[in-house]
Amino acid sequence: MDEVKNIFVVGLNDFNRQRLETLHGARGYRFHGVIAPEAVYDTEEFDIAAMLAEATAQLEAFDEPIDAIVGYMDFPVSTMLPILCERFGTRSTSLTSLLKCEHKYWSRRVQREVIPDHIPGFTAFDPFDDEAMTRISEAGLYFPFFVKPIKSSGSRLGFRIDTPEDFYHAIEQLRESIGSIADPFNTVLEQARLPPEVAAVDGHFCMAEEIIGGWQCTVEGYVFEGEVVSYGIVDSLRYPQVLSFFHYRYPSGLPEDIQATMVELTDTIMTHIGYDNAAFNVEYFWDEVQGRIWLLEINTRISQSHCDLFEKVDGVSNQQVTIDLGLGRRPDMPHREGDFPMAAKFFHRVFFTDAVVTRVPTEQELEELLAEFPGCQIALQVEAGQRLSSLPEQDAYSFSLAHVYLGAASAEQLLADYDRLAARLVFEFDNIQG
Repeated sequence: MDEVKNIFVVGLNDFNRQRLETLHGARGYRFHGVIAPEAVYDTEEFDIAAMLAEATAQLEAFDEPIDAIVGYMDFPVSTMLPILCERFGTRSTSLTSLLKCEHKYWSRRVQREVIPDHIPGFTAFDPFDDEAMTRISEAGLYFPFFVKPIKSSGSRLGFRIDTPEDFYHAIEQLRESIGSIADPFNTVLEQARLPPEVAAVDGHFCMAEEIIGGWQCTVEGYVFEGEVVSYGIVDSLRYPQVLSFFHYRYPSGLPEDIQATMVELTDTIMTHIGYDNAAFNVEYFWDEVQGRIWLLEINTRISQSHCDLFEKVDGVSNQQVTIDLGLGRRPDMPHREGDFPMAAKFFHRVFFTDAVVTRVPTEQELEELLAEFPGCQIALQVEAGQRLSSLPEQDAYSFSLAHVYLGAASAEQLLADYDRLAARLVFEFDNIQG
């Protein structure tokens, strides 16, 4: 009998443990949590030095072989993994290659070296510099443009800037909140050797970028021993007239030639970065009017939001990729062996400035919906009594009340089923600020 593999998962929660135990080979795995999930899921304040010390002490105290150290989350988990893997001799990409993806300014500079026609105009700026607007103009960027932190996390602290008033409003919020991202990210940067032009742009800086847009999608892939493999493309569809996501849909509805070009671009940039033995996802826009494909950003992990989609369509969660790579194996990822031809994750939202939640769907109401829609999952994101503005990781325009996962035979059926289901997801609010 093969030896049981000990796999440590940073921020492991019950939801992910249940999904991990359905993966190929899971009977031969023993999953262990490293760092409590609430420390990385439910807070916007991260002490990375303390987290690394805690994880190191926990791993050093383990008296059996440590076969893999993995994670599925964005910052701070993604940036801690190469450090922990190097300390304990497990598989991961290097910290330098990871930062060439996650440090947005460094990433754009590296992308410009090999795919210059597929990135927007950009510049870095200090939000605490009173002359920041002038410096952005001197770099050749004019209204409208987009701003975000050098190390962004989801859509948090990202703003479209159409007027000077928009810019000064964004600056006010960035100055107030960017430290919660910048300080821990700088802890990671201190452990890497950075080129001088990158070292000068620390975690307190922001990016200003030319506005790009179109059909948004994500290429999910991995690199195994130098070979770049893209195994699926997921569409990211937004609510009309706003930046908030409506749903993720898999497989992509993009034309085949556009998908093929995105796969080629992904191969080029990930090879150039030197990323290896780890999962990634790369976000793109296809601007059909201009005939342009734009690279939006590179994430150094699978997307947790896509796990259920791959399971429904391909037969197993894309967490399979992370586990196999962590163990030094070529990923065993099936294709189109799931129960549904198409799947989606819907974001059930409200577009208030703020409010207090007074009612959420009851357990009985949720059970009735799960029984009516085969394969459905509903993950509530709020509780009664909660103020919406207290929710972590929200965008600047709306609040997500629930995540709804559905499988169907077509895109049209997905939308129809969601409309029927959403009409019965009853939330109520008080103190609404529009």
